[in-house]
Amino acid sequence: MKKSLRTNQFITTMKISIFIILLFSWSSVYSQTRSITGTVSDSETKETLPGATILIKGTTNGTTTDINGNFTLAVSGPSAILLVSFIGYEDKEINTENQSVINIQMITQKTMLDQVVVVGYGTQKKSDVTGATATIKGSELTKQPVLTATQALQGKVAGVQIIGSSQPGSSPIVRIRGTGTMLAGANPLFIVDGVITSDINNINSNDIVNINILKDASSTAIYGMRAANGVVIITTKQGNTGKLKVSYNGNVGFRSAVNLVEMANADEYSNYVNSTALNMITPDMMGESTDWFSEILRTGMQQNHSISLQGGTDKAKYFLSLGYLEEQGIVINNDFKRFTARANNEFTVSDKVKIGTTASFSNGNKQDVNLGAAYNDAYRAGPIIASKVDGRYGNTSAFQNVGNPILDIENNDNQTIENRLQASGYIEYKPIDWLSLRSTIGGDLGSRNSRVYGFAFQNDTKTFLIDGGNQYRKLSDLSINKANEFRWVWDNTATYSKKIDKHNITALAGMTAEKYSYERLYGQRSDVPASRNLWYLDVGDPNTSHNGGNGDKWSRNSYLGRINYSYNDRYLFTGTIRADGTSRFPEENRWGYFPSLGVGWLISKESFMADQMVFETLKLRASWGRVGNDNIPTDSYQLTVSTNAAYPFSNAGIATIGSAITDIKDPNLRWEVTEETDLGIEFTSLSGSLSGEFGFYNKNTNDALINVRIPGVLGDQDSYVVTNAASFRNTGLEFALNWRKEVTSKLYYNIGGNFTFNQNEVTGLNGGQPFLDGNIGAAQGAVTRTDNGQPIGSFYVLQVLGIFQNDEEIQNYKNADGTLIQPTARPGDFKYKKNTTTGEIDPINDRVYVGSYQPKFYFGLNSGITYGSFDLSLDIYGNVGNQVYNAKKAFRQEILDNVEKDQAYNRWTTSNQSQTEPRANSGRQLASTYFVESGTYFRINNMTFGYSIPEAILKRINISNLRVFVTSQNLYTWQKYSGFTAELPGGPTNSGIEMNAYPNSRTIALGVNVDF
Repeated sequence: MKKSLRTNQFITTMKISIFIILLFSWSSVYSQTRSITGTVSDSETKETLPGATILIKGTTNGTTTDINGNFTLAVSGPSAILLVSFIGYEDKEINTENQSVINIQMITQKTMLDQVVVVGYGTQKKSDVTGATATIKGSELTKQPVLTATQALQGKVAGVQIIGSSQPGSSPIVRIRGTGTMLAGANPLFIVDGVITSDINNINSNDIVNINILKDASSTAIYGMRAANGVVIITTKQGNTGKLKVSYNGNVGFRSAVNLVEMANADEYSNYVNSTALNMITPDMMGESTDWFSEILRTGMQQNHSISLQGGTDKAKYFLSLGYLEEQGIVINNDFKRFTARANNEFTVSDKVKIGTTASFSNGNKQDVNLGAAYNDAYRAGPIIASKVDGRYGNTSAFQNVGNPILDIENNDNQTIENRLQASGYIEYKPIDWLSLRSTIGGDLGSRNSRVYGFAFQNDTKTFLIDGGNQYRKLSDLSINKANEFRWVWDNTATYSKKIDKHNITALAGMTAEKYSYERLYGQRSDVPASRNLWYLDVGDPNTSHNGGNGDKWSRNSYLGRINYSYNDRYLFTGTIRADGTSRFPEENRWGYFPSLGVGWLISKESFMADQMVFETLKLRASWGRVGNDNIPTDSYQLTVSTNAAYPFSNAGIATIGSAITDIKDPNLRWEVTEETDLGIEFTSLSGSLSGEFGFYNKNTNDALINVRIPGVLGDQDSYVVTNAASFRNTGLEFALNWRKEVTSKLYYNIGGNFTFNQNEVTGLNGGQPFLDGNIGAAQGAVTRTDNGQPIGSFYVLQVLGIFQNDEEIQNYKNADGTLIQPTARPGDFKYKKNTTTGEIDPINDRVYVGSYQPKFYFGLNSGITYGSFDLSLDIYGNVGNQVYNAKKAFRQEILDNVEKDQAYNRWTTSNQSQTEPRANSGRQLASTYFVESGTYFRINNMTFGYSIPEAILKRINISNLRVFVTSQNLYTWQKYSGFTAELPGGPTNSGIEMNAYPNSRTIALGVNVDF
C-alpha cells in the first residue's frame, strides 16, 4: 500500500512537473516575437491597396499598408490571427501559421466607400480630403493602345479636359478646370515618384499604379508654384514580398485614318475651276483623278510590349520592367519608337529606417514629316496631276503654285532622338511611431538630337513628269539641333501623425529646392552628300555654314507646411502654407506666399443620420486657396545688351561700332496668382452601389502675364513687353456618378459618367491691348482675339449674313450716308455684316466675336460588365459648345487650288442660288463666320473585350493569370465639323484652328496579359 501510494505520488509529481515544463514552453513559444511582412492587393485587378488596416485578433496591435500596399507587423506566437480590412472590401481573417511572408488579396464589397489617395507629400483617406481630387487606377489606363497615360485619361475625370492628337510621339494637351493663363504655361504640374517633370511621354503606362489629380487650390497649394493649372501625381509600381512574379503585357494592332475630307475629283475640280476662269482646264490636260490624301496616308502598324519582374523579402523589395512601343503613323514616313526601362527598389534597414530608389530610362526615335508642306499641298493640289510615275513626280507647280506632297515627304529626312533618365532616392527615418523624417532627391536628365536633311533634286524630266517645279533644290541642306536639359529636386519633410482620443492630427513641415538648366546648339550647312554616313556639319560647303545656340537656367527654393485635423472622424480641417522663391522674377518680387484652407463635414456620421436608409456616406467640403505661376522666359525682366551695333555719330554718316540696349522690359515682374474657391458634396448610397460627387469652383487668375504693345514713341510699334496686366476667370460645375452592382458571384457591372461645365472669361486687361493670334496668312490675318468679357482665344471674324443673289442686292447694301458697303462684290459673293457706321466693309474693325475653342461642357461615360471569365468595357467622350476654325479652307489662295467635294457640288450658281456656299472663287477670302464651325463631337473612345483563362486550367501550366483581349481606340466619332478632326491642340490663344492638323486615326489591336 505504501509503495503504491509512493508510486502514485511520484506519478502525480511527474505530471505536475511536465505540466509546468509544458506551460513554460508554451508560454515561451508564444512570448517569442517575430516579424511578418506582406502585401495587400485587389483580388481582381491585382493592384496594391495603400492604407489597408492589419490588426492582430484580440489585441490593439496593428499597422497599415504603405503607399505601395506593403506592411510589416511584429506578432507573438506561431498562429496569430490577422484581421485585414480596407474600405470598399470585405474583411478578412488570416492565420499566420508560422509564416513570415503573407500576401493578401481582398475581395470588393458591394458597398463602395472611400479609398486612400495620394496628396502632396503623403496620403489621406478620401473621406478626410477637403479638396477636389480624383484617382484613376493603372489598370484603367492600360486598356487603351496609346502612347501616354494622359491620353488614356480622356473622359475619366470631371474637370479634366484632354485634347489629343494621333500624330506618333505627340503629347496631348491637358487642361484642368479651364485655361487660366496666356503666357505662363497652361499645362499642369507632373510629378512622377516625387520627381517634377514637364510631361510623361517617357513613362510606360504598364508601370503605373495610379494617377492622382489635384484640381483645386486647397489640394494643390502644397506645391505652390506652377500648381495654378492643377497637379498630376503618378505613382509607379514597387516590389512585393514573396516569390518572384513575372508579368507580360502586350498588344499588336493597326491604325487607319478616319473622318477624311472628301476632295473634288478631276471632273468636279475642272468644272469648278472653269467656272472661275473659262476653259482654263482643257480636255487634253485631264489625266487620271488623283486622291492626294490617299497618296500620303496609309494603314500603320502599332505594337506595345512590356515585361516586369516583381518580388522581394521583408528586407528588400524590387520591381524591374522593360517596355517597347512602336507606332507607324498614318502619314507615310512618319514613325515613332520608344524603349523604356525601370528599376524601383526599397530596402528596410531596420524598424526605423527605410531606403528607396527609383530609376527609369527611355529612348525615343521619331521619324517626322513636314505636315505644314505635305498636308497643305495635299489639300490644295489639283487632282488632274499624277502623284508619281516610274519614280518621277507629278509637277503640280507647273500647273499651280503648290508642291507635290509626295515629294515633300520623300525628299526630306527628319529624325529626332530623345533620351531621358529620371531617378530618385529617399531615406525615411521613424525615431518614434508618430514622427517620420524623409529626405528625397530626384533628377531628370534629358537630351534631344534632331537632324533634318533635304535631298537635292533637279527640275527636269528626270525628276518630274514635266519640266519645271517650285520644289527644285540645287543643293542639299542639313540642319542639326542638339539640346540637353537637367533638373534636380530635393525635398525634406517631417510628418507628425497621432490620434488622441477623438482628435486626429497630421502635421507636415518641409523645405524643397529645385534647379533647372538647358542648353541648345544648332548648325546648318548646304551641299552635304546624300550618304547618311556623311551627315555632319563639317561636310559640305563651308561657305554656307550657319551656327548658333541658346540656353536657360533658373532655380527655386520653397518652404511648406500643412496640418490635417479631424474631430471624431466627422469634422475636418486642412490648412496649408507654402513660400516660394524663384529666380525668374526680380529680387524684390521673387517670393510668393500661397495659403489654403479646407473644411469638411461627414454628415453621415452624425447621430441624426443613424436611422436614415439613403446614404452610407455623405460629406460636404469647402476650400479656398492661392497658387502661383512663374513659367515665363527667365530673361523676361532682364535687359540685354546687343554688341557690334553700328551707330553714325556725325553728319558724314561714319558708323562707330558699339553696344546698346535694344529691348524694353518690365523690371517689376511679379507672380501670376490664381485664387480659387471650391464647394463639393460626396456620397455613397444604396449599399454602396451608387457613389457620386458634385462640385462648384470659381477660379480667378490675377496679375496675369501678357504681352502689351510698346507705344511707338518708345520703339518699334511691332514690339511687345511682358508685364502683369490681365486677369481671367474660370467658373464651373462638376458632376460624377458611378454605379457598381454585383448581380451574382459571376456577374457584376458598372457604369459611370462625369460632366463638366466651364465658363472662361477675360475679366480685365488693365490697360493692355487685346491680344491677336492664330495668324492664317493670305487675306485672313489673325483670327483669334483675347479681350475683356470674352473667353481666351476667341474667334474674331466678319459675320456672314448670306450671299448676294444679284446686282440689285449689292447696289442696295448701303450705309446710312449712301455709301456702298461692298462695291466690288459680285453675285454669289458673301454679304458681310457692317458693324461700324461709315464707309465700306472694314476687314478688321467690322469683325465680331463668335465663340472660342473652349467647350461649354464636356463629359465622359465609362461602363463595364464581367460575366465569369468574360469582360467588356466601353468608354465614351464628348465635347459640346465650342467652335473650331477651318483654316485649310481659308488658306486656299489660287484659282487652280482644289476644293472639297461639298464646295464643288453646292456652290452658288445662277441656277443654284445657295445662301451658304459662295460661287466658284480663287480663294483669298476674308476671315468670316463661314470658316467657323461647331466643334461639338461625340466619340467611342475605347472598347475592350477580354477573356481570362479559368484558374483551374492555369494551375496545370503554372500560370497565375492569363487574359486575352481585343481593343479599339477612337472606334467611331460623330462630329458636326466638316474637317478632319474637331480635336485641335494648340496654345492658350490659338487652339481650335485646323491648318495642318494630323487626321484622327482608329486603332484595332489584339493583346494579352500574363502573370507567372
